[in-house]
Amino acid sequence: MAGVAMLMTRIHPTAVVHPSAELDPTVQIGPYAIIGENVKIGAGTTVGAHAIIEGPTIIGVGNQIFPGAAIGLESQDLKYKGGETWVKIGDYNRIREYVTINRATGIGEATTIGDRNLLMAYVHVAHNCTIEDNVKIANATSLAGDVYVESEAVISGVLGIHQFVRVGRLSMIGGMTRIQRDVPPFTIVEGTPARVRALNFVGLERAGYAAEEMAILKKAFRTVYYSHKTLNQALDDLDLFPNYESVQHLQRFLRLSIDGKKDNNRRGPIPGKSVDNKSD
Repeated sequence: MAGVAMLMTRIHPTAVVHPSAELDPTVQIGPYAIIGENVKIGAGTTVGAHAIIEGPTIIGVGNQIFPGAAIGLESQDLKYKGGETWVKIGDYNRIREYVTINRATGIGEATTIGDRNLLMAYVHVAHNCTIEDNVKIANATSLAGDVYVESEAVISGVLGIHQFVRVGRLSMIGGMTRIQRDVPPFTIVEGTPARVRALNFVGLERAGYAAEEMAILKKAFRTVYYSHKTLNQALDDLDLFPNYESVQHLQRFLRLSIDGKKDNNRRGPIPGKSVDNKSD
């Protein structure tokens, strides 16, 4: 009985929790929150007042879900015809006020959030998006369907990201920038139209990259954006660079971005500020 009493003290009496929801005994549910059917929430997660979590949704441990968030509601994609689709959220994320995270469109598919991410107030994550780990997304930013955000990216506020765009690792996007093409990893992107402005040296340093690797990555960046070669030619030149993972990731990301345009599942990379790199 003591265990039941402890659980009840962690669920506010005005909250509505579906009988089939699976909540770890340490989960805290705030006033007027609604936890729907087929929701599973892990240890130490807190759900704020008036938040809504529908299922199927799986949420890991140690997450903070703030008041008014709406997670796991059905896809807004007009192709959604019902059926079991998912939201899957990892561990130690902070999901701030009025964030919306929609389920995927196709049966068996998922919208996925990794670990240790910060989604500030009014962020929208649409169907089939993937956010890896340690990503920061500032207020009032909207991700359209099928957007993929790699780890440690920083996305500033009041901006929109077009469907099928990929945001590269350790990139940084300036506020109020319209993102309709892929954001290369390790870069700073901003402006109207959006352009690659520089390497994200501050992010690289904070991530622990050594000075020698950053120097080689800088040379690779200048080869891609300042050599006045076509993008494919510049990427071929990167084969001659030292075997650093960061250079390989930049090269691989850009090649996949170019090649993916052929079957419409990638939108091509954002060009540099001084040269509109051509892909052929």
